[in-house]
Amino acid sequence: MTVLIIGGGIGGLTTALSLHQIGVPCRVFESVPKVQPLGVGINTLPHAVRELTELGLQAALAGTAISTTVLAYYSKRGQPIWSEPRGIAAGYDWPQFSIHRGALQMVLLEAVLERLGGDAVLTNHHLTDFEETAAGVRARFMDKRDGAPLPVHEGSLLIAADGVHSTVRARLYPDEGPPIWNGAIMWRGVTRAGPVLDGRTMIMAGHEFQKFVCYPISREALDRGAAVINWIAERKFKPDAEWRREDWNRPGRREEFLPAFADWRFDWLDVPDIIRIAESCYEYPMVDRDPLPHWTQGRMTLLGDAAHPMYPIGSNGASQAILDARVLAREILVKGATTQALQAYEEERRPATSRIVLANRGNGPETVMQLVEQRAPAGYARIEDVLSQAELEEAAAGYKRLAGFDKEQLNNRPPIVPHGVQAPGVSNVTA
Repeated sequence: MTVLIIGGGIGGLTTALSLHQIGVPCRVFESVPKVQPLGVGINTLPHAVRELTELGLQAALAGTAISTTVLAYYSKRGQPIWSEPRGIAAGYDWPQFSIHRGALQMVLLEAVLERLGGDAVLTNHHLTDFEETAAGVRARFMDKRDGAPLPVHEGSLLIAADGVHSTVRARLYPDEGPPIWNGAIMWRGVTRAGPVLDGRTMIMAGHEFQKFVCYPISREALDRGAAVINWIAERKFKPDAEWRREDWNRPGRREEFLPAFADWRFDWLDVPDIIRIAESCYEYPMVDRDPLPHWTQGRMTLLGDAAHPMYPIGSNGASQAILDARVLAREILVKGATTQALQAYEEERRPATSRIVLANRGNGPETVMQLVEQRAPAGYARIEDVLSQAELEEAAAGYKRLAGFDKEQLNNRPPIVPHGVQAPGVSNVTA
């Protein structure tokens, strides 16, 4: 019987491709009438790119993404704090890709439609209810445009990859309330400009309460000597500050944040100019949710942002959703489309992602930027006088271990999903 996947984002589409890889039929249900390449830039880390490579997608991604070479931290004055090679340049067997979220989603969607067929993704299907049956699960949907009910679908399992505002999570935890705002507002945009540094570097400047992040996301632009730069301007206020917290994705007002960055003109980057010439910008509150005591109920489980929404620190949101999909597929490969497979998936992924959610609340690897601000707010002659090399190295290495992309471990471990193996008894839905 078919596995029902709720949500056609990165996590849901990767789940569909992973289940297809092991011979398990599945179908994706997406609320929007048409999946479009929306959003801004994201990073996919080597452990996630490995999984996409094992799904046969690396060439398609490399055609649009930037293979990131360096991650560099700077103070609010543009002084270097720490830099390290990334991806292939760091000795990983797989690259780190900086890519437009919409471009990644389109690569995944096109692969799903090509491999699973044109009816594998049903758009305009908003989940309204689900229930467990003697044979599996039954899901009900409506057309969000007019509220009209749509045909009922039945399957062996229901995988909820429906994002931070998950309908399924709200059903499991009706008293949870809205996502938790930490007081930070991010204004995000994309600017067409000249390359910054080597044209492949991811840059973070500032500290916990004011930060600017930028990185290129277009291989096509780089090939012609230009850059499409994804940027994030962030300011952190008190969590009880008055703000438009009810708005999740709205056009940003440059006058509300550009003055705070007016003097961030470095000899290698003009921050106010990057902001000013952007085609558009959008405002997002930085939110997450508390880790849950469990994700799975019977033949249903959560995946991606529905399970573990986290602050966008350490470039981990999309990467962890991809890892969720692969571990879930491995457990279904071993145990069939059963409740035991869902429980085994949760037992591995829930503790791992809970640790990342909590680490990101503590600023993750970006803690070095705040330490510099605290110890040398007026600047410094040598970073060694502010932070020791050991502090810098452990901040980077510790987060890699926590998030699952320590280089030696990643390069040497076997695949999560064994190659060329089909799931046994995929129609078996007994508990």
